[in-house]
This record gives sequence, C-alpha cells and structure tokens, in this order.
Amino acid sequence: MVRVALSYPKIPGSERILPGKCIAFEKYDGTNLHWVWERELGWYAFGTRRNRFDLDEKGIAEFNAQHPGYEDAVHLFQTTYAGALEKIFKENPAYKAEELSVFTEYFGPNSFAGLHKNSDRKELMLFDVYNGTHMVDPEVFLQDFGHLKIAKVIYKGKLTGRFANDVREGEFNVAEGVVCKGGTGSELWMVKIKTNAYMEKLKKAFSADWEKYWE
Repeated sequence: MVRVALSYPKIPGSERILPGKCIAFEKYDGTNLHWVWERELGWYAFGTRRNRFDLDEKGIAEFNAQHPGYEDAVHLFQTTYAGALEKIFKENPAYKAEELSVFTEYFGPNSFAGLHKNSDRKELMLFDVYNGTHMVDPEVFLQDFGHLKIAKVIYKGKLTGRFANDVREGEFNVAEGVVCKGGTGSELWMVKIKTNAYMEKLKKAFSADWEKYWE
C-alpha cells in the first residue's frame, strides 16, 4: 500500500452555485474506490481516495485487512466493469493515454456516511473517468460509458438556486443528493448539493460533528 495524493478532488458545496448548463448525477452514500489501468499491465492498482494497493493477491489481501467489510469490492469490479472498460480504452482513440483511472462508489442499501453493514449486499457505481489529463466531460461520459452501470442522471439544464432548493426539499427522490458537473476539459467544474433529509439524518447520528459529513 502506498499513500497517494487525493485520487479524487474534493467537490465544493452548494454555496458555489455556478451559472451555466450542467448535468446532475445522483450522489450515492458510500465509499469512493478508484481503479487504475495501464496499457501494457491492464488493471494493476486500486484503492480509496488516499491509499493505493497493487491489484494482485498480496495487495488485495492488504486492502481487505485494512478495510474489513470490503472483501467483495474487487470481485464486483472485475465482474461488472473491468472487461467492458478495458474494451473502451483499447478501441476508443480518445483514451490513448498510457494510464487511465476510473472512480466508483461502493455502497449497500444501509450504507451511511461511509459506514457499511456487513450483512448488506454491496454494489459499485461508476461515476467518473480520468483520461490521463482531466476528468472526462459529463456529456462525453454519458456518450462513452452510458451503456454501463453509471450514476443516474437526475437533471440536465441550468444550475440555479431554484434547482438547488428543489434537491434539498426532496423533489428528485435522491437519498443523499446530487453532484452537478459542467464545463469541459481543464475548465470542468463540480458542485454537490445534499438534501435536507440527509442533513437531519447526519444531525441525529453525529450530533455536534454532523457538519464534518455535510457539504
């Protein structure tokens, strides 16, 4: 295991409402796991936002020892995404970089604030791809990866205060909230908006520390 720089950027909260068009994806309440593919080695590494492990027997065992309850994560990735993503990377000239990374959320029906119940059946949800220079544009993500199991699109349109309020009030039937993505290339931006119901759940669970888990 090696300590890495934050593998996925911290997403600003809804106080940073940016004008312009966006695509809002459902935000799933789980743990961010990244997976790294190299053109000659194939899938060779994986990990959390700050730790990376070799994707081999030793690395998987080390990951499982440090993250009890995540033992099915590698199997889920290998059976759900690995082959299909590799096919895209090899056949689509847009993904010509020697190394690419994908990001998935690991969660179950009762996952909450990064905690999981061992008895739950877990799943992985693909929500982003790093193409070697930047995160794939949201429209391109839908075009190139939409045939796979990806985060649900909740909304397409202008990012407005009214939309943010509707998310908070539960108008879109999401448990935690949404992540809005707009812009392209190095100018791509992201904003997260969480529901009031999720806020109340955090306050009940964590009392004075609830804001640590908020936006």
